[in-house]
Amino acid sequence: MFETFSYLFLQQYWWIIVSLLGAILVFLMFVQGGQTLIYTLGKTEDERTVLVNLLGRKWEFTFTTLVTFGGAFFASFPLFYSTSFGGAYWVWMLILIAFVVQAVAYEYRSKPNNFLGQRTFEIMLFVNGLLGTVLIGTAVATFFTGSAFSVDKMNLTLLTGDKMPIISEWKGLAYGLEAALNPLNLSLGLTVFFLSRVLAILYFMNRVRNIEIIERAKKQLIYNAIPFVVFFLTFAIWLMLSSGFAVNPETKEIFVEPFKYFHNLIQMPVVAVLFVIGVLMVLIGIIRPITCFEKCNTKGIWLSGIGTVLTVFSLFLFAGFNNTAYYPSTFDLQSSLTIENSSSSQYTLTAMSYVSLLVPFVIAYIWFAWRAMDSKKIDIEEMKSESHIY
Repeated sequence: MFETFSYLFLQQYWWIIVSLLGAILVFLMFVQGGQTLIYTLGKTEDERTVLVNLLGRKWEFTFTTLVTFGGAFFASFPLFYSTSFGGAYWVWMLILIAFVVQAVAYEYRSKPNNFLGQRTFEIMLFVNGLLGTVLIGTAVATFFTGSAFSVDKMNLTLLTGDKMPIISEWKGLAYGLEAALNPLNLSLGLTVFFLSRVLAILYFMNRVRNIEIIERAKKQLIYNAIPFVVFFLTFAIWLMLSSGFAVNPETKEIFVEPFKYFHNLIQMPVVAVLFVIGVLMVLIGIIRPITCFEKCNTKGIWLSGIGTVLTVFSLFLFAGFNNTAYYPSTFDLQSSLTIENSSSSQYTLTAMSYVSLLVPFVIAYIWFAWRAMDSKKIDIEEMKSESHIY
């Protein structure tokens, strides 16, 4: 079946899959956001145990999605993987360390004879929640602001001497950490941070059976929603007004186009509609718990969650579709990466496409497991009778 499709179709197909995985990952990072709220919402050890265990039942979904997202990106667009992961390695190493710390914290927080104490591992969870969200958001922002690198595939022919041939060469002195110094990159990083906290609050309100925690969550929802909206609007307005990195469809030359991402919004109406619907769903999911009574304040996580997936999915499509360089080079414009010049071979993409047919079954399994774990709300009494707690 996939053998009949053109190379360009396969490239676009896999960009859609990668974009969807990235969007789902951002939604699932409510786990990271919740980890930064353990002491804000939980004032007693029992309350904190409830919150940690509610998140502990979901953290592996986030980690698995992150690995799947990275694996799909590597297999379908290996030149991006070698350029970003090989050049901006300090950013990716910090993200990796943050997620390793998370796994250790969940495993050992409640172990008997824990000489470090629960608080030490709760601090580790906070570190993961802070670094994981801000750095991933900052890294994604470089899809629009660009990074300093060069790409020369002819280096593969230079097999003389002891030096290994390197296609991509990073020019940033901080090897990726310089991206965090860009205010626009940081605005998206903080957007993801506060969004993850908002989604976590909505999730707690949906799944926790504790009046004190719910009341604190309502107040924190307002405190976190305001900076989220401010940082998101900052990035979105800049994105619509800024110049972008366009690709000449005939010559494949890359050039700077004024209002490129606004043009993408206008020229891709389906994606624009998804973006607007996604943003509205996120906002409505936040506003309803603030303005409604008890009976209608627990479903915001699903409205805002689906809205998050649609919004992030649309941003990825804005970055890669409509003749746009999704990973621009600020050092050498013609080194910028597009879905055409950075993808795997047609044979590889074709073989991978058959594997992608299993994705609906994986999603169905995740949904089934999710529903099984969330069959009832969690409270302090359940934690006292539970045989295994995080």
